Amino acid sequence: MWAGRVLRAALPGAPRGRRAHSALAQLRGVLEEELRAIRGAGTWKSERVITSRQGPRIHVDGVSGGILNFCANNYLGLSSHPEVIQAGLQALEEFGAGLSSVRFICGTQSIHKDLEEKIASFHQREDAILYPSCFDANAGLFEALLTPEDAVLSDELNHASIIDGIRLCKAHKYRYRHLDMADLEAKLQEAQKHRLRLVATDGAFSMDGDVAPLQDICRLASRYGALVFVDECHATGFLGPTGRGTDELLGVMDQVAIINSTLGKALGGAAGGYTTGPAPLVSLLRQRARPYLFSNSLPPAVVGCASKALDLLMESNTIVQSMAAKTQRFRSKMEAAGFTISGANHPICPVMLGDARLASAMADDMLKRAQLSV
Repeated sequence: MWAGRVLRAALPGAPRGRRAHSALAQLRGVLEEELRAIRGAGTWKSERVITSRQGPRIHVDGVSGGILNFCANNYLGLSSHPEVIQAGLQALEEFGAGLSSVRFICGTQSIHKDLEEKIASFHQREDAILYPSCFDANAGLFEALLTPEDAVLSDELNHASIIDGIRLCKAHKYRYRHLDMADLEAKLQEAQKHRLRLVATDGAFSMDGDVAPLQDICRLASRYGALVFVDECHATGFLGPTGRGTDELLGVMDQVAIINSTLGKALGGAAGGYTTGPAPLVSLLRQRARPYLFSNSLPPAVVGCASKALDLLMESNTIVQSMAAKTQRFRSKMEAAGFTISGANHPICPVMLGDARLASAMADDMLKRAQLSV
């Protein structure tokens, strides 16, 4: 009797196990098909393993000797700056490896507040809030700020993090053609029925090196009673006379309401992002922004490195001016060699080959050529 009950209890489990195995096999088939399609399109992304610090000259696993690195977002070389590294070590020693907490429970240290104040001062805004990344800052902003009564107008080539952040909010969504001010104006006219209107744009577009026409955008925003939001990830630290970004470069710092940016590129390159703008907005984000409320605080070493990077920028614009000169030199020399370089006069210098597969093959060949020339 007992053995029969055990047998009957065990039997139904076998088909479930087979179904689970079948579902897993089906998943594997779907995934393999997707991966084959990526390889077939020539857009497969391989990870080259760096065995040294990030910098203009690096060592890569499997390649003899050092190679020149033109593809990092380490715009100012601060990722391996000795003072930045020392500041990180000092913060690690004094404040520990991490907080093991979100900010509002027991994850806010004095260095977090100091860095937020420094960011707000750097951008000449009222307040700032830190996130684990700017992707998180973009994920947190739109959902917390905008309601079904509001509207957001987004450039069609905005960064994926802006697009994903906008998807999370319940505002009415308008997409205008890339850098097309006539289309933006038409969308602003259409959006007049909404409570708040927020124009969202990258300051500098990371794929092509385009710079948003912020003067025109701000003029239209003023005419139609809209706010302007700018993602400055590819501008903070090196665009503008003192590296404040595209709003400084184009003379509209007092007309851009909200800025999101990153600590993970020019400002030391470790990690972290932020929103800076009106103090009431920052206070609201501390209460409602989900990536802020449910993510651990930035590690002290990251905070220390970013804080020192900002100190270096605010002490002198020498590093910023050096970046501008190098950009001009690279662009002019590449064009003289016959290459087509896209974008404005930005450190992002896309070498346009016209084919993704060719670009990937050329990158591989350049790495092999470096190995042979050592």
